[in-house]
Parts: sequence; C-alpha cells; structure tokens
Amino acid sequence: MPIAQLISPQALEQRKAQPGLVILDCRFALDDPDYGQRSYAEGHIAGASFADLERDLSGPVIKGVTGRHPLPEPGALIERLRAWGINNDSDIVLYDDGPGAYSARAWWLLAWLGKREGVYLLDGGLKAWHAEGLPLSLDPPAGGRGMFSGSPDEALLLDAQALQQCLGQPDMTLLDARALPRFKGEVEPIDPVAGHIPGAQCAAFTDNLGSDGRFLPADRLKKRFAEKLGDRSPTELVAYCGSGVTACHNLFALCLAGYPLGRLYAGSWSEWINDPQRGVAKGE
Repeated sequence: MPIAQLISPQALEQRKAQPGLVILDCRFALDDPDYGQRSYAEGHIAGASFADLERDLSGPVIKGVTGRHPLPEPGALIERLRAWGINNDSDIVLYDDGPGAYSARAWWLLAWLGKREGVYLLDGGLKAWHAEGLPLSLDPPAGGRGMFSGSPDEALLLDAQALQQCLGQPDMTLLDARALPRFKGEVEPIDPVAGHIPGAQCAAFTDNLGSDGRFLPADRLKKRFAEKLGDRSPTELVAYCGSGVTACHNLFALCLAGYPLGRLYAGSWSEWINDPQRGVAKGE
C-alpha cells in the first residue's frame, strides 16, 4: 500500500460512518491562529476531531532557537492521537480548507511515528467537499479513546548542523516549498530575514496542485520532481519551507509520484536564520 493516499469527497461521504475511521480537521491560518478552531465550531465533516497546528501538531517555540513550528514532543503527540481515537490499525482522513498544507503536516507526523498505512488526505479539502454539495455537522465526534503506539523515525529528519555539513555536496537535492518571491528574497512577510538556504531549489508546494485545488496526477508530479532531482538519487532529497509545514506537502507529493519518503529539515528557514553564521542566498 502506498504511503501517500488521496480520498475524494464522495468516497469519504460513503465511508465516514465506517467503524474505526478517524477524521481530523486540520484547518489553520498563519495570520489568525484561532481561525481553525473557530471554523471547526461553525461546521465540520461529521465525525471529525479538530487538530490545531500550533497546539497539537507543533511543540513550544523557543525564541532564537527553534523555528516557528517545531516538532511536537513525541509522547505529547501520541497522547493527542489516542485522545482522537486513533489506533495503530485505524484508517485516518485528514483535511484542511483545500490546499493540504496543514493536513500534510499531520500526515508526515503520523509517518514519523510509524503510521504509514491507511492515512489519506482529502483531495481538494473542504473546498472540494463544498463543491460536491456535501453537508457539514456541528456535532462533536463520538469516538472513544484509542491505543496508538509509535516511536519517531529519526532517519526522516535532518537538523541544521547536519544540513550545513551537507551543503555543496553534489548528490543532495534541497527543495524549498515557499513561493518564488520569498525564495528569491524579494519579499518576506513572516520571518525577519529574506532569502533561502544556499544550494536550494524553489519547489513551491502550490505547484503540486491543479487549478481545481486538487493534486496533480502522479505522472505530472513525477515529471515535476524529476526535473528538480536531475540525475541525483531521491534518497538524498531534503525538504524545507518557512517553518516545516508546507515542506511536508512536497514530501507527500513526492510519495504520490512514486518516490521514497524524503527527509525533512523541520526547523526550516525560520530556524536557519537564528544563527547569523549560517549562509543566506538570494535570487534564483
């Protein structure tokens, strides 16, 4: 079974009453941290629990040390997964408003803890759900407590020190998921320093999607990332972004295209720039 899987709104509508199915609403807005919880309270897919990017899917920020969305402590994350009713054999559907940026973060965290089967992203998210005329609910989820167990796979991570040592190596592919103007350092609406990590290529996560907001077909994703990889091995690929969130979208899309799960620099740009000794590049 492939590690990256999509589910359509109609397929989820048919399966949402399936015993043992867990649905997580991952909506979030960087400029309005309470947006997701507020939106969930106003209506969500029936049976869904709310997973907040900053409270559930990230750890505490340490100013000047971590990035904006450090990884959660594994034990705390496992406790949240159990509270949402997740078992090791659960089927899980993740969604956000549409692009999948936040639901892909949840997908990656599950893969990091060893849950690599039966996890789906709702293709097109809630936007696609609305387009199909499907209903929302105000009811809380009815599921009980789960018994999920897992442990973090450190092979999926690269820290700043290790990345710095890898820079310039000809076999590494470093992909930045931010939009091109931020990558080039022309604008920086969030972090105090503009630019990108030297040697990186821009691979904006939004380019994984078609005009309808759904993921491109696997063959088109394959072509997109093959151009980034060139003749380098996909096993040496590292993904990053502003804070370790949208990079997971690229890792998911790579798996959809048939590539192995690459490594994540979880601290990403917002951590990288905490140390002025680390290189900063601008332009393409």
